Amino acid sequence: MTHDDVWHAIECFATEHGMSCSGLAKCSGLDPTTFNKSKRWSKEGQPRWPSTNSIAKILSSTGANINDFTKFIHHD
Repeated sequence: MTHDDVWHAIECFATEHGMSCSGLAKCSGLDPTTFNKSKRWSKEGQPRWPSTNSIAKILSSTGANINDFTKFIHHD
């Protein structure tokens, strides 16, 4: 599982629930910019991973479970 895989999963999960990443964040009680592409990398070029708390909140707000989320993570 890579950094890109997790962010791609968030994008697909949002789409599956009829929302943008911003809408998913708002629906989950997070700042609307939480999942912005600009926040996925630090200024120094280091990857920023979403927190487990953020993942838990999107699952809770949509009534989904972890398997519903991880199905979007590519396994090569």
